[in-house]
Amino acid sequence: METTVAQLAHARLVAAGDQEVPVPATLRYTADDPLAVYLDFPAEAALHGEEVTWTFARSLLDEGLGAPAGHGDVRIWPCGRTGTVLELHSPHGMALLLFRASVLRGFLGRTYQVVASGEEDVSEVVERGLSALFGGV
Repeated sequence: METTVAQLAHARLVAAGDQEVPVPATLRYTADDPLAVYLDFPAEAALHGEEVTWTFARSLLDEGLGAPAGHGDVRIWPCGRTGTVLELHSPHGMALLLFRASVLRGFLGRTYQVVASGEEDVSEVVERGLSALFGGV
C-alpha cells in the first residue's frame, strides 16, 4: 500500500493590483506523520531563493475546502465555486495563494486512502517529538 502521496498543485499568487502570478507547488502527505500536510515551494518560487515547506493539519485543509478555517499562520477558505485560498503568514510577510479546489480535494481524498480520518496512529509521531524535545534524556 502506498504510504506517501505527492501531487503537483499549481497555485496563483495574488499580488498587488489583483494580479495573479503562477507559482509551482507540491502537496505531500505521508503515513509517518498522519496528521500533517506539507506544501513545498521550489527555490525559484520562494522569497529568498531556497526551497520552502509549509506544514499544517490535514484536518485544516479538509475544513477549509468547505468553509473558512484556521487562525495564525495558515488560513484556508473557499473562493467562488472552483477555488480555494491559502493565506500564509510568516515573519517576512503574508501570501495569498489561489488553488483549484478540485486539485486539493483530489489530493485530500488520496491521503484518506492512505490513512482514513480518525484512524491516525500518532504514537510514533509523539515519540519522535518527545525524543527531539528531550534529546534522549
